[in-house]
Amino acid sequence: MDNLGVLFLSELVGTAMLVLLGCGVVANVALAKNKGFGGGFLMVTIGWGLAVFAGVIVAYASGAHINPAVTLGLVANGATEFGNAALGVTVPVSAVSVLAYIGAQLIGAIIGAVVVWLAYKQHFDQEPEPANKLGVFSTGPAIRSYGWNLVTEIIGTFVLVFVVIGFGRNGDAGGLASLGALPVALLVIGIGASLGGPTGYAINPARDLGPRIAHFILPIQGKGGSDWSYSWVPVVGPIIGGLLAGWSALLLLPIIT
Repeated sequence: MDNLGVLFLSELVGTAMLVLLGCGVVANVALAKNKGFGGGFLMVTIGWGLAVFAGVIVAYASGAHINPAVTLGLVANGATEFGNAALGVTVPVSAVSVLAYIGAQLIGAIIGAVVVWLAYKQHFDQEPEPANKLGVFSTGPAIRSYGWNLVTEIIGTFVLVFVVIGFGRNGDAGGLASLGALPVALLVIGIGASLGGPTGYAINPARDLGPRIAHFILPIQGKGGSDWSYSWVPVVGPIIGGLLAGWSALLLLPIIT
């Protein structure tokens, strides 16, 4: 495969692993008759951090963006290539490579969500609440206020991408891999514990939209609607947050680091 094909596959598999383990911990906590039922928000936050850890390990060759907000934030920050220079697997930043990364992330997120459904099929069947089933796949606000929900997603994603770019100034991989798997996992846990309460901290358009699409198309018993009226918030908010982080890092990081 050429470099773009390798990077596409890396992002797809890494994002699928992220969503499989991340949505998986939500299923364990939220669905009826699971051994982790009622484990609480902290369990979900830690689980998502470890899901990011696994995704970064798997997608190291591509820089482990595994998030369109990271991809777009790096573009806003002036990245000229994607991939991992240390491994000799890079491609120039262009419309094609950006679309390839984002497409791989979305497809990977759908695949990961489908596998979660397969793993928890019996528990989905026995869960009486449609909201709990949707909550496995996608985020939703604690208090529905589209404007303020958007602000929360912007802030959370800004923190993620700004810190990623800060670490990447001294790294050889442009993306979450520039931090290393453990630091980025701790960063995501920190964002969830500090900023995740209002919206469930999507901070990743693919992580929310891909599983929401899976929820829409899968034959889940009694699933209810997919809450498309809210679906734009965890897409637009992270994109704005990532772009703002990329632009802000151009000004701030040369001064403070």
